[in-house]
This record gives sequence, C-alpha cells and structure tokens, in this order.
Amino acid sequence: MKNKTGQTEFWESAFGEKQEMWGFEPAKSAVLTKDFFVRESVTNILIPGIGYGRNAQIFKENGITVTGIEISKTAIEMARKHYGTDMVIYHGAVTDMPFDNHHYDGLFCYGLIHLLDSSEREKLIRDCYNQLSENAWMVFTAISKKAKTYGQGNYISADRYEIFDGVKMFFYDTESITAEFGNAGLFEITEIDESQPFYYIKCRKGISH
Repeated sequence: MKNKTGQTEFWESAFGEKQEMWGFEPAKSAVLTKDFFVRESVTNILIPGIGYGRNAQIFKENGITVTGIEISKTAIEMARKHYGTDMVIYHGAVTDMPFDNHHYDGLFCYGLIHLLDSSEREKLIRDCYNQLSENAWMVFTAISKKAKTYGQGNYISADRYEIFDGVKMFFYDTESITAEFGNAGLFEITEIDESQPFYYIKCRKGISH
C-alpha cells in the first residue's frame, strides 16, 4: 500500500465519492461465514476492514456481536447511518492492530489482505490469530491468480501488481495461502466467485501442523 497517510486519503476519497460502492447485500462469503459461525455457536466477532458495514449486518441479525476496524472515517459514519450506533468500530489501519485486548470467538476479514505487502500480511495474520480465543475461528477471503487483473498494471514483486493508482494487489494461489496461513491453524481452502475469483480461507486457533 501507500504509506498510511496515502492509504487513508485513498479510502476516504473512495468512500466519499462512491459512497455505498458495493451496495448493501452482503458478499457470498459473508453469508457462508455467518452460517458457519452460527453453526459453531460463535457469539462475538472482529471484522478488520469493516467498511460501511454491509458484511457486518448479517452477523448482527443472527445475534452475533460485531466489532470492526476501519481506516476511513467516512465509511464509519456510513456504517453508523445504515446499521446503527451499537457497533464498536475502531478508527485506524489494520496494520496498527490490536486496538483492544479482547479475545474473539470469530474473525472475518473480507477482501483486504491482498492489498497489503508481505510484512503487513504476515503481521495481520499474526495479529488476527492472537485476538482469537482458544479454538476460535478466523475466515479470510483473498483474490486469486485466476482473476483477470492478475499480471495487469505495474509489476511490483512476485504476484504483486499496482492495478491502478494507489491499489497494489497480491494475487494468491494455494501455495502462497499455505505458506502464509500454515502456522495460523489453516484447515480449509476453497474457491469462491465474488465480483472476481477469490479464495475462502478457514483457520482455527489451536490447530497445529
């Protein structure tokens, strides 16, 4: 990503101009994760990069307490407007986690990790894992090398490209997922088609490889 100031400005501008740019329907992977978390009796979750809350509401509607982290003040204000003021949302970059010392039953991180560089991705996975209660779950989605944008834009490093101004993406395959999540209780990788091909990654605290 850009430095933190540039990153903040980019997302403020994006949410300011495009507002509810992804609509209000939750992503497919959010629906799947809600079903999974309900089945596993998860009661409270953390959503790093909560945006304006479109993927949070479905958890709230099913009795799960949601805490969020969001870099854009505009997005936080939109989340409050659309989904109420009862959610704790920390204003800041996920690279500055943790924002509290709470341990969560679950964590859902949608379409965010691939926007970070390798050291930031490693820190995010570690920070998220550390905020889980024992035997708790975390679910990530990440863009796949099968996406049409793979290889487009300016090459930065292996599998990482600047797609357009300010947006740098790392494109995953199963090998890079295993390498990055292998020590974080990784137990399942599936493919899911959102607006583009994503991986749906499940981890559980306490599982060792």
